[in-house]
Amino acid sequence: MGRTVTVATCSLNQWALDFDGNLERILKSIEIAKYKGARYRLGPELEICGYGCSDHYYESDTLLHSFQVLAKLMESPITQDIICDVGMPVMHRNIRYNCRVIFLNKKILLIRPKISLANTGNYREMRWFTPWSKPRHVEEYFLPRMIQEVTMQESVPFGDAVLATLDTCIGSEICEELWTPASPHIEMGIDGVEIFTNSSASHHVLRKAHTRVELVNFTTAKNGGIYLMANQKGCDGDRLYYDGCAMISINGDTVAQGLQFSLDDVEVLVATLDLEDIRSYRAEISSRNLAASRVIPYHRVKVNFALSCFDDACTPASQPIQWRYHSPEEEISLGPACWLWDYLRRSKQGGFLLPLSGGVDSSSVACIVYSMCLQVCSAVQSGNQRVLDDVHKIVNDEVYIPKDPREFCGRVLTTCYMASENSSQDTLYKAKSLAEEIGSYHININIDGAVKAIWGIFNAVTGRMPQYQVHGGSTRENLALQNVQARVRMVLAYLFAQLCLWTRGMPGGLLVLGTSNVDESLRGYFTKYDCSSADINPIGGISKTDLKGFIQYCSENFHLTILRSIISAPATAELEPLKKGHVTQTDESDMGMTYAELSVYGKLRKIAKAGPYTMFCKLVSMWKETCAPREVASKVKHFFQMYSVNRHKMTTLTPSYHAANYSPDDNRFDLRPFLYNASWSWQFRCIDEQVSKLESKEENLEESKE
Repeated sequence: MGRTVTVATCSLNQWALDFDGNLERILKSIEIAKYKGARYRLGPELEICGYGCSDHYYESDTLLHSFQVLAKLMESPITQDIICDVGMPVMHRNIRYNCRVIFLNKKILLIRPKISLANTGNYREMRWFTPWSKPRHVEEYFLPRMIQEVTMQESVPFGDAVLATLDTCIGSEICEELWTPASPHIEMGIDGVEIFTNSSASHHVLRKAHTRVELVNFTTAKNGGIYLMANQKGCDGDRLYYDGCAMISINGDTVAQGLQFSLDDVEVLVATLDLEDIRSYRAEISSRNLAASRVIPYHRVKVNFALSCFDDACTPASQPIQWRYHSPEEEISLGPACWLWDYLRRSKQGGFLLPLSGGVDSSSVACIVYSMCLQVCSAVQSGNQRVLDDVHKIVNDEVYIPKDPREFCGRVLTTCYMASENSSQDTLYKAKSLAEEIGSYHININIDGAVKAIWGIFNAVTGRMPQYQVHGGSTRENLALQNVQARVRMVLAYLFAQLCLWTRGMPGGLLVLGTSNVDESLRGYFTKYDCSSADINPIGGISKTDLKGFIQYCSENFHLTILRSIISAPATAELEPLKKGHVTQTDESDMGMTYAELSVYGKLRKIAKAGPYTMFCKLVSMWKETCAPREVASKVKHFFQMYSVNRHKMTTLTPSYHAANYSPDDNRFDLRPFLYNASWSWQFRCIDEQVSKLESKEENLEESKE
């Protein structure tokens, strides 16, 4: 009787609707798994078509091409003598399901539909798929003729079943099912399933990785068994970055850890594990054994194949390892950088253009691009031919080899400082110095001529000329004067992005990078269609607080000395006149709230689902040491007024890397209206009544003390 089994899981950088590329990466992962001795290979969720197909799932083409790829997979000699577990959409009785298709030697063993669909936050699986609602029930699925010709099967089992091989039992979960309160692995484990598999498309959020790892390890600690998790990696066409972290666990211990961030398109983890370790572990869990005597058994699909060998009694098993987590600063350095690389190589552009103001936000974006360059040079040095091929296409040079990240940064990043009469010499110097330290191709642009030309047109039509508030103008005039500067910068950014490489005798164009953080978006503290409008924004889901920590990290780890002075300066838009050459305008003063407060408002509004009244009640307690109830009320009212007045701006947000669970992204994540009654009369009245009660209570307490 065999003891040790060798199994493989993987992370693949799949791309929505890239059937050729997806097929190539799946085959490569199976080839690596077999080479390392694995007898079972698990892949990510919907890996054949790519997870992010969205409404393309409605199209019959997506189903057709997925089956065509499946046929190619089963016909390939690479997939012989290994159980292959792949993900794709399947239509059964005119219902579309998110499925695992498990096959061996040109025979489909089981099609297992997803039971619990992800339908919150960024996920809309219920829009395209139906959950399988028949636990432990199996039906007959009639195969398309193109598959019948390969498998010589007319029909196969479809439903909630497990695989019984000659030596063990294997059960499947799909992504969300691990996170549900009644996960399938619970009942499967009680029924004797020893190997659990989970194919995921789980995206990166700052500080999330530990939750996923702990869930997997707790699963096998409580019930015993082997757990394999596969995950999508990279940007498959949207705002999300899937962060890999494939893993293998046994009896509560991690034995194999995949990379969280990597430029490798294919990563395969293989572990050799002893089945007897599971059986002895479970023997002592009496509560599990009692439950097993009452369990409703799963339908078992018999598989005449073993994951182990007869002579493997002395084969060494994989040993437990300690999971290595990244700090939030490292996550910011690596995640958005990998996302940018995927977007750049797949969009077939020549690089990026970044309006670099010398502040924390735009400097953070510059550092993320520099981190991308570091990772590209490291991957090439490690022999990653795919990355080198992509570099050749981007720089249009078939013999170029990136070795120095600063030199490579000069080829793929153009930074520009767009000065006006309101810009300070301090920010000019900081932008220029940072560009020199990271090696970007840097240009200076003065926008005063364009701004004055626009006001000349306005004056010619109306006969009026607005003034800044410091010169006696109204608030409306002051805001209009600032907005014109901001919008001119957007126009110039796109002009230079389109033609900058042309002026240098180089082909292609540049992608414009946005620099608005998640807190400013939440408050609406930016000009609609200004230079925050861009092609993509790597920091649009990251808080100002986290960005400051990231800048400090870059200063210490990338040896960018100018960052020390950038992080210490107050944030400013520099859109109002200077006073004796110095900035008087600051972001926090303009916003009427601090960035730290904004993060709290965002988390309460989105994560805690707090309206104005509930937010006030929570903050009265949270801020009781620093703010009186009436002051808290004033802050909450001001936030909700500004939030509602500016909510319309969310409809035009630049597509941003999703890294915060309080992102206000209207297009995907935050489905709230953009036209509000900004007076919030009923809600604010409830707050005022509560303030009066609290103040009366406080007065009564003071009187009782006297």
